[in-house]
Amino acid sequence: MVNRLIVRICLGMLLLSCSVAYAGQLEDEARSDYEKYLGELFRYFHANPELSFVEFKTSARIARELESIGFEVTGGVGTTGVVAILRNGDGPLVMMRADMDGLPVQERASLPYASKVFQENSEGKVFPVMHACGHDVHMTSLIGTARRMVASKVTWSGTLMLVAQPAEEWKISGAKAMREDRIWERFGKPDYALAFHVAADIEAGKLFAPRNAAYSAVDSLDVIVPGIGAHGASPHRGRDPIVIASQIVLALQTLVSRELSPREPGVVTVGVFKAGNKRNVIGELARLELTVRSDNESTRDKLLAGIERIAVNIGRAADLPEDRLPYIEMKGGVPVTANDEVLVDRLTSRWRREFGEDMLAQYERQGMGGEDFPFFTQAPYIPSVYFSVGGTPKENFVREAQGGVAVPSHHSPLFEISPEPAVVSGVMATVSALRELMPVD
Repeated sequence: MVNRLIVRICLGMLLLSCSVAYAGQLEDEARSDYEKYLGELFRYFHANPELSFVEFKTSARIARELESIGFEVTGGVGTTGVVAILRNGDGPLVMMRADMDGLPVQERASLPYASKVFQENSEGKVFPVMHACGHDVHMTSLIGTARRMVASKVTWSGTLMLVAQPAEEWKISGAKAMREDRIWERFGKPDYALAFHVAADIEAGKLFAPRNAAYSAVDSLDVIVPGIGAHGASPHRGRDPIVIASQIVLALQTLVSRELSPREPGVVTVGVFKAGNKRNVIGELARLELTVRSDNESTRDKLLAGIERIAVNIGRAADLPEDRLPYIEMKGGVPVTANDEVLVDRLTSRWRREFGEDMLAQYERQGMGGEDFPFFTQAPYIPSVYFSVGGTPKENFVREAQGGVAVPSHHSPLFEISPEPAVVSGVMATVSALRELMPVD
């Protein structure tokens, strides 16, 4: 019994030493690749952003990069999406996704490679374009991951699927478009799926993977409020939709504060209020445009049902006829990005073992942003982890805390990521995760 215990301890120490050695080598390789190649590639992506579903140059560059190192590459999936396959023996099929599109934002960060691009979007309107959400980091890390996986085939076995996805930032989901283009039927359904997002509110280079929702469900909807038109001097002859809609806006504020548990996150925001054409006319319609955020289906159902209940019954209270009551128009949205808890524990254990505790961030999500990644991982269910990689140097947070310049948020024209630690950590975390999921027998 003692001898067996000694053998187990020795094997454990050997595995740990090998893991640490692999990690040190991986970090050296990723940093070297950034200095020699990936840094320039990042600057290209940042300086040449493209809008959703018109990422033609971006997707072509990604396809060339992956083809040149031995991947089987297919473009035009879900419009501009790219799917790249690398087969390396028996084992699971694992997908890693990066999104490609920029935002209609004019960059004001003082970078030598700042974007000066203007582009016509998929609807024919021209906008300034900026990578204001870090998709340039995601794409560069995807290429860096591909290069490391090709260079280290002896350390893994299986099939690697890299996906460059269009239109994560658009009202029509690029992930959904790729699913509708039969990505799983054409290339195989992954056994596991991975993605990450660079985070402006996490220290550069650190990793974070939540065991619960990585991103919230987002529902976009309109509340249509009919009225009965009249002269502004004779309001009693009509039913004013502006007054009714205003009462709905105020009542909606009680949904989260009084109908959800204080420990249950939810957001109901009325972002647009449209009504009226002339100051002395009581019109016949008001429109409220809402965004609704939730972290599980139960909360989502409760909020959506509550919005409809409040709108309809305030219409009744205003004595609107039953055939002219307020109603809801759903405009789309995305599900909760729910991580697989078992898979999160498996990958964070690997990262802790390889990179050390200090590389894992202590972090609590501050907002309720949404992601379309779940369109890949739900129906059918694929175990997945969506993690974060820090992008802001520690000294910037210290400066902000001391009353200095605030760290710009995602989607800000001043958004600026420290690219080297973010890209390098993105490559390290992804390669480590892929080796964990595709081990050599």
